[in-house]
Amino acid sequence: METIKPSPNSPIGIFDSGLGGLTVLKSLEKILPNESFLYFGDTAHVPYGTKSAETVIRYSQHIMDFFQKHETKAVVIACNTASAVAYQQLQQIYKIPLFDVVTPSVEYSINITKSKKVGVVGTFSTIQSNAYTKMFKKLGSGCFVKEVPCPLFVPIIEEGWADTAIAKNIAETYLKELRDYNIDTLILGCTHYPIMANTIQDVLSNNIELIYSGKTVGIKLKEYLKNQNCENSSSTSQSVKYFVTDFPQKFDELGSRFLGRPLNNVTHIPIV
Repeated sequence: METIKPSPNSPIGIFDSGLGGLTVLKSLEKILPNESFLYFGDTAHVPYGTKSAETVIRYSQHIMDFFQKHETKAVVIACNTASAVAYQQLQQIYKIPLFDVVTPSVEYSINITKSKKVGVVGTFSTIQSNAYTKMFKKLGSGCFVKEVPCPLFVPIIEEGWADTAIAKNIAETYLKELRDYNIDTLILGCTHYPIMANTIQDVLSNNIELIYSGKTVGIKLKEYLKNQNCENSSSTSQSVKYFVTDFPQKFDELGSRFLGRPLNNVTHIPIV
């Protein structure tokens, strides 16, 4: 479906099943300092990584309806699972410019890998979809891709254990086959995983480049807004409003760990 031309002063929508997308928000705030954001965390349905594709698509449509009502000028799917299984369907339904986190990370990896051996870590749903491998093939990269599911990373991160011995032991188990594969680039295929970046880097090697989807999608979004003359040039300060479908107090508490600051304007949205 053809996208609408957005208004420069409208906010940018970001959504995830929960907290992980806050790492994307953090990157976008730096890359797009004049923009305002609406963050939607579908906390009543977290995690998306264990849900069927049909279910994730349905949840994503409810969120897109919300953003459509709030006239966002673009939406970032800050969830690898939703990017992998719902992005194409959402593009066909909505006119809002839509950005996934899979494509930019793959494009960036192709440009920096020297060995052409790239690893991907993510949830079961993301890895099972083969979204990353398919995108590498679609772009004709010639890369050899090894995808590994790491389902325990998300609960470890949300418990605040990202830099503990427990996290390192589990990472050692998950990442062994990637070490054996001799990759030189690793895509963190879940927006929670940047919180565990130090542990992952320690288990692998400092010579392996970690790819963060927040940075890669931010670069692509900035380029799009510039080309469309839709950058916010007003002098008003950057603002962020948060919307969640369950446990706003818990989201506020845990979200502050992700952003390194207290969260304000957290609003509970009833489940549709």
